[in-house]
Amino acid sequence: MDIRTDLVVELFGTVGRFRRTIRRTAGASFVTAGLTESQAELLRLVARQPGISVSAAAAELGLAANTASTLVSKLSGDGLLVRTPDPGDRRVGRLELTAPAQRIADESRAARRAALAEALDELDDREAEALAEGIRVLADITTKLREKRP
Repeated sequence: MDIRTDLVVELFGTVGRFRRTIRRTAGASFVTAGLTESQAELLRLVARQPGISVSAAAAELGLAANTASTLVSKLSGDGLLVRTPDPGDRRVGRLELTAPAQRIADESRAARRAALAEALDELDDREAEALAEGIRVLADITTKLREKRP
């Protein structure tokens, strides 16, 4: 295998382990509340961007519009998400978390940030700089992948 093939394997493995570990660190979270990862991702996105439209959420998560609408319907029915018509264009649905979902999101975010901050405090300056550069490269790769998406 060449270096790029090794990077593909390592990147998938490391990023996957990182995501799973940080989610488990969070204690109460959407996934521990019995939701699928897709449902939890949508709720985390709405927590970060209250008022996001259903179509913008679908685009951000790389979902088909009908898949996002199905998730919204399920989460609304479960009392976690509120979809309201945009006042300027009633065809556009705007998303907000309900109070119970917002509480889970806030607690989970705080726990994840605290755990990550603690781990980052253990890095020396060289490691912190290498991580910052790696994050920049990962952001560039993400942009390239999005540009190639149909």
